[in-house]
Amino acid sequence: MEKVLIIGGVAAGATAAAKVRRLSADAEITILEAGADISFANCGLPYYIGGDIDSRSKLILQSPESFNDQYRTAVYIHTQATQIDRQAKVVHTLNKQSGEKKSFEYTKLILAQGGRPIAPPLPGADQDHVFSLWTLDDMDKIDNYISDNAPKTAVVVGGGFIGLEMSEALAKRGMKVSVIEMMPHVMGIMEAEIAGFIQEELQAYGVDVFTNRALKSVGAKSVQLSDGTQVSADMVLMSVGVRPTLKLAQEAGLELGPAGGLLVDTTLKTSDDNIYAAGDMIELEHRVLGKKVRIPLAGPANRQGRIAAENAMGHRHEYKGSIGTSIVKVFEAVAGITGISLKAARAEGINADAIVVHKENHTTYYPGAQLVSVLVVYDKDTGTVLGGQTAGYAGADRRLDVLATAVAAKLTVSDLADMDFAYSPPLGNANDAINMAAYTAENRMTGFSPALTVNELDDFLKTNKAFWIDVRDVFSYENAHVDKALNIPLEMLSGTLDQLPKDQLIVLYDKTGKKGHQALRTLKGAGFNKVINVSGGFVSLSNYVRSVRPESFTLDLPKPQNKQIGQATEKEEGGAQKESENSQGNALASEDVNAPLIIDVRTKEEFDHGAYPGAINIPLDDLEDKLSELGSLDREIILYCASGARSAYALRMLKFNGFTNAENGGGIARMMARYRNSAM
Repeated sequence: MEKVLIIGGVAAGATAAAKVRRLSADAEITILEAGADISFANCGLPYYIGGDIDSRSKLILQSPESFNDQYRTAVYIHTQATQIDRQAKVVHTLNKQSGEKKSFEYTKLILAQGGRPIAPPLPGADQDHVFSLWTLDDMDKIDNYISDNAPKTAVVVGGGFIGLEMSEALAKRGMKVSVIEMMPHVMGIMEAEIAGFIQEELQAYGVDVFTNRALKSVGAKSVQLSDGTQVSADMVLMSVGVRPTLKLAQEAGLELGPAGGLLVDTTLKTSDDNIYAAGDMIELEHRVLGKKVRIPLAGPANRQGRIAAENAMGHRHEYKGSIGTSIVKVFEAVAGITGISLKAARAEGINADAIVVHKENHTTYYPGAQLVSVLVVYDKDTGTVLGGQTAGYAGADRRLDVLATAVAAKLTVSDLADMDFAYSPPLGNANDAINMAAYTAENRMTGFSPALTVNELDDFLKTNKAFWIDVRDVFSYENAHVDKALNIPLEMLSGTLDQLPKDQLIVLYDKTGKKGHQALRTLKGAGFNKVINVSGGFVSLSNYVRSVRPESFTLDLPKPQNKQIGQATEKEEGGAQKESENSQGNALASEDVNAPLIIDVRTKEEFDHGAYPGAINIPLDDLEDKLSELGSLDREIILYCASGARSAYALRMLKFNGFTNAENGGGIARMMARYRNSAM
């Protein structure tokens, strides 16, 4: 009969015990847990503090009693393993509450001790208002401190996953929160333009972000940063990383690996044939890089616990490694990463490139569509997908899982281009954001559409002078644009080719990259050879600038739109919109029925973005109901929309109803060009 001893519970350890029992009805299973809890939802701790999870008991997945009832496993909590006697196959322990010493025999030992938050030895870091978050006990201390002391300000040190989740949680508890991150931007493992999306969300909700600065000391009511900045802090949360728990393994003579974790083979066996390990304490093979790394994530830990148990029980199940897929939600914004970044790929000598697209998560004509960002890193020689990152308010998780599958299966961008995805207007697009990203990658690989990510562009322009062209509409341009960029809306580009320099590098951008690609093909077709499209367009440019300070171009952005926790519901917002539309109708009724009339047939949202001076907004869907208010049938009427398509329909409607002096002015870009010419 096997005596399986497991040191550590929670993810890897508890999973290993459950798997052993499913494999063997007679195995003697024992878990030694140094803490108070055998199995709890540690990923849910920030959400309890923030109030999203209203019941503490929901975080308790198993108790020692329930685990024993279900899996016939002896569980010892508050029991610290102090020594492994590998020769005798015995583990010596100390009960931290009673002081009792006890020894446990094993035939197979599984180490699942995880890690612990790093506690920087800084002045003042040992004060009572300084916390870390790792266990239920940590959570309770934070929750109680907030309830008892009502802190007004909080500093979170570290802009990684837990740090950002806790920033939201503390803000929801009514505090003014500041994030301190010593890297150039929060979520340092992500590209700056993806991290910038998260950083903007933080700032929109009033969270201050201090980057490129480290914590120097902690005072009673404030912290001091490395540049001398003082930040108010009634409480401080340290979240600067996790260190593997290795003391027991080291003292037992088990071999460590090059990444600083416990070394295991593909069966998760340590350097001792009778000892296996799983979870945050081990290092594993990165499936893209092919080298040992540490990836302390819950998903891999659970799978490793299962596999370690199988192999400890005599089965053969090789662990293939991990690609580090992870995701974070901060307020309403979501961002995730899988595989490796472009920087990491090139550092490993891989001939890699990356592209970015921003596309609606579902069809634009179905209400509620929002942009989802997809960044794909690929091998230029083979097209193999090496990694990816996504961001958005809806649909980012779904696209990240697709990219994770592509990385694990070593699919190419061409495979993704031809892949069928679930489509229905409320749920997706006929060409999904993943398809569009793949098309864009193919275009860059073949040279059909030369493009650079913003990070690449910032570096490239250090030694190359650019002539910037912004092909967005004039209203977007006036709101914010790259310094010295010339605004030529795409619809007007063909008519201005003779005014552009053919001997100079031209950098194009639109909103998302799609029209920039169209503009690039227009210029290429006209003989312009030095043309680059900004991958991801202005969305990527603005996200990048929110995150880091560019060295090679200037882009001044307005402050993020202020958001508040518990804002008005969509229903309430819809009511306000309806009221605004009614007031628009009243404006139409007061018009001089003999004066020329310019009608914008776009939606109210489009009209509010920017319109022709003096234009009246009557969305195409409402036009037929407004015909009686337009005045005489020979009144001069000019119709326009975004591109000229909807206004063409509107013109046919007016003519069918007897209007004789109406014309289609085309898209907003042409109308604004007309306005500029009339003003000269």
